[in-house]
Amino acid sequence: MNVFERYAPFIQDYIYRSGWQALRGVQNAAGQAIFGTDGNVLLTASTASGKTEAAFFPILTLLDEEPSRSVGVLYIAPLKALINDQFGRLADLCEEAGIPVTRWHGDAPQSQKRRLLRRPSGILQITPESLESLMLNKHMEIPSLFGDLRFIVVDEIHSLLRGDRGLQTFCLIERMCRLAGCSPRRIGLSATIGNPEAAGRFLAAGSSRQTVIPRFEGGREVWRLSMEHFYNTEPQADEGRQTVPETPLLEAPTDTAPQAADPGVGYIFEHTRGKKCLIFTNSREECEAVCQNLRQYCEAKHEPDRFLIHHGNLSASYRESAEEEMKDDDSLMSVCATATLELGIDIGRLERAFQIDAPFTVSGFLQRMGRTGRRGSPAEMWFVMREDHPEPRAMMPEMIPWYLIQGIALVQLYIEERFVEPPRTGRLPYSLLYHQTMSTLASCGEMTPGELASRVLTLSCFRRVTQEDYRLLLRHLLEIDHITQTENRGLIVGLAGERIVNNYKFYAVFQENVEYSVRCGPEELGTIVKPPPAGDKIAIAGRVWLVDEVDHKKREVYCTLVKGNIPAYFGDVAGDIHTRILERMYGVLDEQKSYPYLMRHASCRLLDARDTFQKSGMKDRPLVHLGGNMWALFPWLGSYAFLALERFLKIRCGKRLGLKGLNPSRPYYLQFTMKTSEEEFYRITAEEASKDFDPLELVYPKEVPVFEKYDEYVPDELVRKGFALGVLDIEGMKDRVLGWSKIYQQVVSNFRS
Repeated sequence: MNVFERYAPFIQDYIYRSGWQALRGVQNAAGQAIFGTDGNVLLTASTASGKTEAAFFPILTLLDEEPSRSVGVLYIAPLKALINDQFGRLADLCEEAGIPVTRWHGDAPQSQKRRLLRRPSGILQITPESLESLMLNKHMEIPSLFGDLRFIVVDEIHSLLRGDRGLQTFCLIERMCRLAGCSPRRIGLSATIGNPEAAGRFLAAGSSRQTVIPRFEGGREVWRLSMEHFYNTEPQADEGRQTVPETPLLEAPTDTAPQAADPGVGYIFEHTRGKKCLIFTNSREECEAVCQNLRQYCEAKHEPDRFLIHHGNLSASYRESAEEEMKDDDSLMSVCATATLELGIDIGRLERAFQIDAPFTVSGFLQRMGRTGRRGSPAEMWFVMREDHPEPRAMMPEMIPWYLIQGIALVQLYIEERFVEPPRTGRLPYSLLYHQTMSTLASCGEMTPGELASRVLTLSCFRRVTQEDYRLLLRHLLEIDHITQTENRGLIVGLAGERIVNNYKFYAVFQENVEYSVRCGPEELGTIVKPPPAGDKIAIAGRVWLVDEVDHKKREVYCTLVKGNIPAYFGDVAGDIHTRILERMYGVLDEQKSYPYLMRHASCRLLDARDTFQKSGMKDRPLVHLGGNMWALFPWLGSYAFLALERFLKIRCGKRLGLKGLNPSRPYYLQFTMKTSEEEFYRITAEEASKDFDPLELVYPKEVPVFEKYDEYVPDELVRKGFALGVLDIEGMKDRVLGWSKIYQQVVSNFRS
C-alpha cells in the first residue's frame, strides 16, 4: 500500500505545506495497520517521531470518507497540558476538512462542551477523570455522543499500565462502549513500552479485537548524557585524589556558586545560563525548593529571574504560562518541573534537561530525556546526584550513594537490554471496585444486586474478583449507608455515599490530600495541604509567602509575597521501583567497567562505593555483619517484593531468628539485630520460604493496610486480601530468599577450598 496516496487530500495538502520530504517509518507502519486491518493498534516509537500524526492521518482519512453520526474519535490523555498541546495541532490539521476538535477537562471552556452536546461530531479530547465525570453526570447523553464512535486513541499509554488510574480508564472505555452500543478500535501511543505484547493485551482487554503492533525501523537513537555527583557541603568526592578517571565532559564546569551554597543547584544555575532547559525533580516539595534556590542565585548574581515552575498543585494560569513560555523558541527561560512536563507536550527547541537524583523508573527517565532533541538535535540530559556527607559514626549501608547507583542502573538497563517496566497485572483492585460500583449506581439509578454485578464484575480488570468478594462489599456498603435498598429490593446510592459521589474529587482514583487554595489578592497561586497558621510562611510557585489568613471552611489561604527560603509540603509521593533495577544496581557495584557519561565527582564517588561494596562483603553475600548483634541485609528487590520481605522476616522468621529493631531503608537495605549466626539466618529463612503459607499471614494482626484512595470504604477483610494477594510480591520475595542458601553454601565452599 502507498500510504501517502491513501491519505485524504486535505492530509496530503497538510504534509506538502509542512515541507515534509517523505513519511517516517512510524507513519508508514501505522497507515498499513490502520488502513489494512480492523484490529486495535499499539504504536511504540521514540519521542518526537511523529506518533500523533502517524495515528491521526489514517484515522481522519477514514472519518473524512465516511463521517461519523456522533463523536468519531475519543482521544484520552493523562494530562490536561498534553490535551491543550495536542488541541492546537489537531485543530490546524482538521480545520480544512471541517472536523471539529473539542477539549473536555476542568480548565476547558463550558461553551465548547455545550456545543458538542448539541451536535456530537469530530474529535473529543478528554482526561480519564473528565470521562468519569461525563459518564456520571451526562449518562443519558452517552448514546448520542458516542453511538457511532470509530476510534479511541489512548496517548502515553505507558503511564496507565501500573496503577488504578489505568484500570479506571479501561473500565470507563468498556462501560461507555456498552452503553453507547459501539465497538471502536483502540489505538495506543507511547515512546516507552518495554514489553509491547503485554501492553497490547492491556490495550485490548474487554474489546473483541486483537492488537496489531507494527514493526518498523525507527532510526538510531543518539543521546548526550551526563551524570555528576555533589556532596551538599565540601569537600567533593574527587578532592585530594592524585588521579581521576578521564571522562568526556559535555562542557567544562563553570560553577561559581557562592560559598556555602548548594553546589548541585549552583551547577544547574551555571549550566542553564543562556539556554532553555527543563529541571526535573521527583517531588513537588523538591521542585519548590530548587526553584527558590535558583531564584536566589539570580538575586545574588544580580541577574533577571530566568526560572519558572510547573507541577500539579499550581493553578492553571501558572502552569499554562510556563507551557507557553517553553513553546517560544526564542525564550531562554528554564522550568523546574515534576512529571507534569514528563509526557508528550511539544515544548519547542529545548536544549537540555536536568534530572535531580534518580527517577523511580526507566520509563520516567526515557520520557524526561525525550523532552529534548525535538528539532533535529540529540536528546540531552544531565543528572545531578546530591547527598550529605555520611556522619563519622554512620553504619556501612549509609556509605553507598544509592541515587547515583540507581541512576546508572536505569541508564544501563535501557542501553544494554532495552528494559522498560512491564504492566502490573494480577492485582485485586478493590478500591477501584468500590469506585466503579458507586459510579455505576449514581449514573444508572436503581438496580438489583444481580444487575449491578453484571455491569461491574464483568469489566475485564475485575476478572480476579469473586462473586463472594462482591457480595461482601455490597453488604458492607449497605451497613455504612453508601448504598441503600429500596422497597423493591433494588440498590441506590445512600446518603453517606452521595456525599462521596457528589464531590468533584470522586472522579479521580489516585490518592489525594485535603487541599487548600492559596491566593494573593485576586491571583490564585495553586493548592497546598496542611496549611500553617497565620503569621507562618509557605512555599508555592517557586516563591515564599507570608500567611495572612486561613479559612478552614472554604479551604482557602490568603497570603503576601515575602523573601526567604522554606520547604514546601504537598503530601507523600511513593516510588514503585522494579526488581530488575535493584539487580542492575548490584551489577553496577560489582563490575569494574566505567561509564562514559560519568563526570569527575561521580566517577570518584562510584570508585568509593565499589570499594565499600568489595570490602564489606556485600559482593559475596546479602547479609553483612555490622558489629555486635547488628546486621544489614541487601536483598536487591523492588518495592513490592521488598515490602513482602520485611513482613516475612518479622512475622514468619522473627522469633526463630531473635530479630529485633528491624529498620528498613526501602528498597535498598534493612538493618536489625538478631541472636542467630549468619548460617542459621540462611537456613531458617529458606525453611520458612519453602513452606506453603497463606499470604494473609504477612498482614499484621488488626492491621488494615489502606493502600489506595477508596480502601477506607472497603471491608477490612477485602483490604487485607487485596494488599496480601495484590500488592505484596510474595513469589518474587520467596525466590530471592531460597537463592540465598545457595549463595552461602558457595561462599563456605570457596572458603574451605
